[in-house]
Amino acid sequence: MINPLHYIFNLFYPELCSICENQLVKGEKAICINCISDLPVTNFCNLANNNVEISFYGRIPIEEATSLFFFHKKGKVQKLIHQLKYKGNQQIGTVLGDWLGENMILSKRFKDLDCIIAVPLHSNKLKKRGYNQLTTFGQVLSQKLDIPMIENVLIKVSSSQTQTKKNRFDRSVNITEKFELLDYESIKNKHILLIDDIITTGATLEACSIQLLQSENIKISIATMSYTI
Repeated sequence: MINPLHYIFNLFYPELCSICENQLVKGEKAICINCISDLPVTNFCNLANNNVEISFYGRIPIEEATSLFFFHKKGKVQKLIHQLKYKGNQQIGTVLGDWLGENMILSKRFKDLDCIIAVPLHSNKLKKRGYNQLTTFGQVLSQKLDIPMIENVLIKVSSSQTQTKKNRFDRSVNITEKFELLDYESIKNKHILLIDDIITTGATLEACSIQLLQSENIKISIATMSYTI
């Protein structure tokens, strides 16, 4: 039965697609079906030695890695992540978490995962923004993969300048991000799925992984929303 208050609210404040801004129809969440069909899906879940995995060769040991979309400057994926990251549209995280989680399950490459850890925000940035854009994404992945999402194990101890307007070279020479592992015991002997929104040079994920690997008998896999080409 349709809630009349919900109907009236939607009449005056219709839910819009996060990309094209057309009104969503029943059954659509955050992204309309037309935009979904036009998103640049990587299919990395089914591909060993994909671009993400190759980017970490010789840097840190990675079990498996994947990204849901290719990221193009001024493309639809950039708009999605901007809406999630800066406009508080957490429903995007729900949709992408469900999408990527289903792909990971079907691929059967991501086995024996024990927990999820999201790349943390610096406390100053978290206070200013009010949320970590990865929280909802990680929570849905946690439900899909049936593994816990662990928080407050890894913290960011230095705040870097925004990376949004920098090119790949600028980002690679400005690696100022530092993280600290607070709890060694809770992740001992675990296979961790480390998640982030976008991977460009991989410097952030590398810095996080170096800290996580200080614990005993750790394995790391990586999953992100997008991969910059």
